[in-house]
Amino acid sequence: MIGNRITHRTADGVRIPGTWRHAFIRNGGHYFLTDLFIYADGLIDCWGLVTVEEFEEKLRTGWVATSFPEGGDASAHELADWKFSEPESWITPELLVAEVRDTIDQLNGRPDSTGRCLAAVDVFLADRTEENRAAAREAFLAVPETQRRYALGDMDSKDRPLRILVAGPGGQTYLPFDGTVTQKDYDSALAYFEERAHWRSERATRVPGDGPATPHAPALHLYHSFPTQPVDDPGKLALRHDYPAPITLEGTAYPSVVHAYWALSVADLETRHAIATAETATAARTLAAETPRREDWEHARTAVMTHLLRAKYGQHPELAEVLLATDDATLIYDDMNSSFWGDNAGRGRNWSGRLLELVRSELQGRRAGILGV
Repeated sequence: MIGNRITHRTADGVRIPGTWRHAFIRNGGHYFLTDLFIYADGLIDCWGLVTVEEFEEKLRTGWVATSFPEGGDASAHELADWKFSEPESWITPELLVAEVRDTIDQLNGRPDSTGRCLAAVDVFLADRTEENRAAAREAFLAVPETQRRYALGDMDSKDRPLRILVAGPGGQTYLPFDGTVTQKDYDSALAYFEERAHWRSERATRVPGDGPATPHAPALHLYHSFPTQPVDDPGKLALRHDYPAPITLEGTAYPSVVHAYWALSVADLETRHAIATAETATAARTLAAETPRREDWEHARTAVMTHLLRAKYGQHPELAEVLLATDDATLIYDDMNSSFWGDNAGRGRNWSGRLLELVRSELQGRRAGILGV
């Protein structure tokens, strides 16, 4: 299961999403507890990238270990070492491969073995033939045994209703202690799935009280540019901090947000004036780069930028309209000079984009009469 363990690797400039799990690797007779990385393109990193088929071979030969000898030497990430005493493993090579295959499906947004099982169950519930039940049972048993209890997402009932349903009256589940399925057991399982279907249909139509969790407008990419003159219809270029939209703060005029930002970043008044009156935003940044930043600037810079953006869009209603026209789109702002302010192909923090979205929300709030003017 992926959970919150999200990572990636880059191949030919493309970001490949992945996740990881713990595993033991046996090398030279020593067992190392390490991280097994699994990627959406089907490669697995177990001290080197391998395909799923090559990974199966690693398991077959014991390079990736799922069983451990009494007295075997082990260590974990150079933090500790020990010898196995009465070792017991809850996973087999077959189970581990099946879980890895499921993980690759999940990373690609495809139905994994659990998804395929539940789809087969839906087919059976819609048309309760023995043929469809057999198909649902086969799909259920294809789910790794370690994952079956999670199939319904119900940690109270776990997978009991599912295993009873696919076994049918008079049948046997995969767990010996269930015994023979009675008609009462089966009717209870059917009632469970009927209630579950009702709950799922209600959840599908439920509207979050606070609105959608994700934007409905497509993301907007604000590529790095060097605007030097205002234009009649700037479009998204107007959303760049270096777009020449003069702002006035406490009686001082600045040709752009960038001029104001870099001027405020230095303590020396003479240098601040030179930055504020620099011919271009690039020149302003170059002057600032030659001067030390003010004390604690890195802690105040996001507040400063927020203040400057509020000034820009408050003092230029026509540019505020450009920002408002982006609706609720995610704003991806590139800045080749800063991985803090820019997204930069996912390698930066995109604070410029985030703050533009914040100011946009404030503008929308004022327009709706939620916030004061």
